[in-house]
Amino acid sequence: MKILAIDDQQLILLSVEKKLSELGFEVQIADSGSKGIELYNSFQPNLVIVDINMPGMSGLEVVKHIRIDQNQDTPILVLSGNTNESIIVDGFDLGINDYMKKPVSLNEMAARIDRILGVCTLTNTAIPATDQQVIQKYCVGVVIPCYNEEERLSSAVFQEFASKNLGYHLCFVNDGSTDKTLEVLNELRKGNEDSISIYNCEKNGGKAEAVRQGLLHLAKDPQFDYLGYLDADLSTDFRDFDDLVNTLENSDFKIVSGSRINRMGADITKESARKIISKTINLIIQTILGMPFKDTQCGAKIMKRDMIVPMFDKRFITRWLFDVEIFMRMKKFYGKATVQSLICEQPLKRWIHADGSKLSMKDSIKIVGQLGQIAWYYKAA
Repeated sequence: MKILAIDDQQLILLSVEKKLSELGFEVQIADSGSKGIELYNSFQPNLVIVDINMPGMSGLEVVKHIRIDQNQDTPILVLSGNTNESIIVDGFDLGINDYMKKPVSLNEMAARIDRILGVCTLTNTAIPATDQQVIQKYCVGVVIPCYNEEERLSSAVFQEFASKNLGYHLCFVNDGSTDKTLEVLNELRKGNEDSISIYNCEKNGGKAEAVRQGLLHLAKDPQFDYLGYLDADLSTDFRDFDDLVNTLENSDFKIVSGSRINRMGADITKESARKIISKTINLIIQTILGMPFKDTQCGAKIMKRDMIVPMFDKRFITRWLFDVEIFMRMKKFYGKATVQSLICEQPLKRWIHADGSKLSMKDSIKIVGQLGQIAWYYKAA
């Protein structure tokens, strides 16, 4: 049997195509409504899966073409993140057979296809929810800067996350590493080429430039709704990062930043000396910003794609304190009164200081001088 899948986000399309092909269907995919209609006419599928929110021609227009223009009764399954009740009702009024709201597992999608087509593609073996592959509501690009991370990259964790969370794309930026980091990354990517990519910088430019280059690279791909970055040592748990994304999805914030501030019930550990130094530096940062953000330096942030150009177009003046510079740039771009309503600091449930951190006690002393440099530069700019 033949299935046509139409969605403007490649991450979703490729995941759906792979799953349905594994189940024995002949599958064609289209990344726009107009291409979908062309394929529909030539491919003559037994079922159409279509997204609603697509640029140019929406999913409902595709449904109208099939039901009204072509007068065809081909089964149609809508797979969309649009939860607007009136849109859903319009879809059923036009004659769709089912409406699936993202996030949704590939197994549930397959079960609904079975019901619509009257076939049986799934086994009776129950799959635990933790092992299911889930299509996310939005596509998220995550930059992971790497410099000499050969010994610390948790390849299995990254691979598992990428394979289960469909809609996430992990972009590892190799920041001119002098060890075998690039080899490790190439091995890590095998089997997940659609959801894991590598951006290689021949020369070491520091974490700030690695993150900046990675985000500008991902921003060229229009399928990403949100973009962010995460430390390679996974000191921030993927579950917490996903919570940051959920907060951004359900709010008017432009940036959601993780916060490692200790709180009741949180599994957060730091060395005592680093804890004291961090508190001192954070007080200095709050003074410079003139805003009450308590942990700008947390290496886990997610933002809406329209933030990338104004915040990352120009190089940062420091190699490590670019997070502070992002907040300063936000402040200058939106104004102090507005910016505080656009940035959310969200406490992490889990955070562990990983061994092998690149910042030493000596570096901590240098930070104070660099903060003074930031204060002067952005005040004068």
